[in-house]
Amino acid sequence: MQPPGPPPAYSPTNGDFTFVSSADAEDLSGSIASPDVKLNLGGDFIKESTATTFLRQRGYGWLLEVEDDDPEDNKPLLEELDIDLKDIYYKIRCVLMPMPSLGFNRQVVRDNPDFWGPLAIVLFFSMISLYGQFRVVSWIITIWIFGSLTIFLLARVLGGEVAYGQVLGVIGYSLLPLIVIAPILLVVGSFEVVSTLIKLFGVFWAAYSAASLLVGEEFKTKKPLLIYPIFLLYIYFLSLYTGV
Repeated sequence: MQPPGPPPAYSPTNGDFTFVSSADAEDLSGSIASPDVKLNLGGDFIKESTATTFLRQRGYGWLLEVEDDDPEDNKPLLEELDIDLKDIYYKIRCVLMPMPSLGFNRQVVRDNPDFWGPLAIVLFFSMISLYGQFRVVSWIITIWIFGSLTIFLLARVLGGEVAYGQVLGVIGYSLLPLIVIAPILLVVGSFEVVSTLIKLFGVFWAAYSAASLLVGEEFKTKKPLLIYPIFLLYIYFLSLYTGV
């Protein structure tokens, strides 16, 4: 019989682990390094810092989240405020040239009302009124708002289908003729007769421009009941300009 030799080395494998005998383990050495934790951001892997890893391990990863940019927040300022300069310019031409034969779609001033265009015109008229006295600005804006409200209520009583925003826009835009005659009055102010005729022309121009938009066919025989207060409103605006 042969003497029993040393037992065979038992080295079964189990996945990534390899078992070796104690005799062979003396020649093994190494170190364990912490694995790199990487984030997948947009297809690129970026190594996380120690602080970021610490926060995520403690459950505070939500502090590191960044919201995506909302395209709605990157709109231009004019678009954000709903200001269309081309639309305002077209409406200005419709008011200054109210004759139907000129081919403008004047109903857009009434059917598509805006706020910033009339407000700018009223503010400009206020600045040139009474030679730039700032105390008249708030008064003219007040007359614009409550004068438009009066005409709106009267139009509704007479059976007109019109909104307050539409009346506010039309009355504001129709101040343009009074702004146009303002520099002419400065030139011919010493000629009383000519100055009076120009004032009347400006008031009729403004009142006709507003009335042709607000006084529709639904008023039938009641048109004078709405045209008259519109005419008086622009006479009052002109008196605020001249200081009479």
